[in-house]
Amino acid sequence: MQKIKLSLREAIVMLVIILAIMGTGVIGFGLSPQVPVLLAITVTIFWAKFKGLSWDDINHGIKDGIDKGIIPIVIFILIGAMISTWIAAGTIPTLMVIGFKAISAQWFLPTVFLVCSLVGAAVGSCFTVVSTVGIAFFGIGVTMNFNPALVAGAVISGGVFGDKCSPLSETNNLAAAVVDTDLFDHMKTILWSTVPAAVISTIVFALLGFGHNHADFAKINTTVAALSQDFHISWVALIPIVLVFVCAGFKMAAIPTMLLNVLVSAVMMFINNPQLSVTKASNIITNGFVAKTSNSEVNLLLSRGGIVSMMPTVALIVLTLSLGGLLVNFGLVSAVMTPLSAHLNSRGKLVSAALAACIGINIFVGEQFLSIILPGRSFKRAFNNGGLENSALGRTLEDGGTVLNYLVPWGVGGVFIANTLGVPTMSYLPFVFFSLLCPMMSLISGFTGIGLHVTSKRVEVKAEQ
Repeated sequence: MQKIKLSLREAIVMLVIILAIMGTGVIGFGLSPQVPVLLAITVTIFWAKFKGLSWDDINHGIKDGIDKGIIPIVIFILIGAMISTWIAAGTIPTLMVIGFKAISAQWFLPTVFLVCSLVGAAVGSCFTVVSTVGIAFFGIGVTMNFNPALVAGAVISGGVFGDKCSPLSETNNLAAAVVDTDLFDHMKTILWSTVPAAVISTIVFALLGFGHNHADFAKINTTVAALSQDFHISWVALIPIVLVFVCAGFKMAAIPTMLLNVLVSAVMMFINNPQLSVTKASNIITNGFVAKTSNSEVNLLLSRGGIVSMMPTVALIVLTLSLGGLLVNFGLVSAVMTPLSAHLNSRGKLVSAALAACIGINIFVGEQFLSIILPGRSFKRAFNNGGLENSALGRTLEDGGTVLNYLVPWGVGGVFIANTLGVPTMSYLPFVFFSLLCPMMSLISGFTGIGLHVTSKRVEVKAEQ
């Protein structure tokens, strides 16, 4: 591929233009992110042609970007199928009924955070948490008259914290691999930022929920009655959840776990409703479950899921990864990050710059994996030369990359959650306390040295371009 002669100033100008396009479209005009990202791709392509690149070079950049997203695309498609089959099989309605009977309104928010954390630690995926128990908790919270954005914040915070505590997490494994450190050493290191962030988040959620004593119990009883009348509510309906934990125990990969879960849930659909036809079951998996209870709010909460419902997210993944591939292959990202990483003379500045790079990749590219890989490659040499162990960089990548992707309106995580829970990203963003606190904890560690692992010798490592 032909290389572009690119100055730092030109790279910064192009990135600012791209950010302005996406920010103005999504935040300023309230557009769906697909169109602004498509416009950003258009601007980037014509800039590349102006710089002398061929159409083959441009196509290569797009293909290289999309290649990294094939597995996540399949996972999101299966999540859509899981949501609809879990509702039809009675799994999510059963969780909601149990929650209504077992959780008090005052302790609802911290309970949501802690339970989602435990489930996330078991399955290693915030996406799975949000699309399963997260939907159930969201329905409970809305019925209890909580702010939907606040409930979403508790669900997401718990899911992200659990993800960071799990050896099954793809981002944990990726970050450890990028910085060449042992997975469990990496997980011990990130506890210095995740545990304080989790403790503070629990306290904040407890304080926000403690004064909540205006739950409408008549409304809750009506909701429980509607769920009990129209869905199969029993402990047997929780088999798909148990299956997720069993597969996690056997370290089964995400795709076969989800395929098995959809199959078991589909069988349960036929057991619960022997009159269900194969055509109707296929329609539920494809187009989602449509609730037809006597309660309009239950119908709104539980009419969701299906493969088709994931198509906006899949479209955005394809577009954002295409844009990311172009930015990386054209050298726009490295033109900014490489000079930055070479002129940092303190550990606090190193951590700050790496965090800024991770956040920048999340904003410009919107993809978790790239927000770990690109800064990891660019800052590895600088961290080693600064006397910091590889695990210190690994934690910084997680605190600035992984946890913040869910807060970017056009990011893969942000769009997925907005579509799944029906709450705009900018609405729930202020309440995802865990994700907002992690970079702060990392900054404090960088400038104070608390929990920052140092090495006695400096290691020369070439930065990867």
